[in-house]
Amino acid sequence: QVQLVESGGGLVQAGGSLRLSCAASGRTFSIYYMGWFRHTPGKERDIVAGINWTGSNPYYVDSVKGRFTISRNNAKNTMYLQMSSLKPEDTAVYYCAASRQGQIGLTVKDYDYWGQGTQVTVSS
Repeated sequence: QVQLVESGGGLVQAGGSLRLSCAASGRTFSIYYMGWFRHTPGKERDIVAGINWTGSNPYYVDSVKGRFTISRNNAKNTMYLQMSSLKPEDTAVYYCAASRQGQIGLTVKDYDYWGQGTQVTVSS
């Protein structure tokens, strides 16, 4: 099993920045791909960004390209999401996810482990 714990959420004004962290523990050697998802009431849980073991070719949904940066430190078993130029529409619960698959995962069903979520609220 793998345990994921997110941190770093909070309230920020539009245009501000936040950095989310996701600490993994347990059988972390089984993780290949990791991602950040977000969920707002009445909508699906959608991917925001994803990253493979090597950190190469990160994926971003179009709405966050140029504003968010995903990274991971395998030595620390931690993944990050640096969020800048935040907009009110970025308000959501953000979830960290990990997959044992050796390829990019873009949907909820592609992931095996989930964190508990952290709230990000962007005020206008």
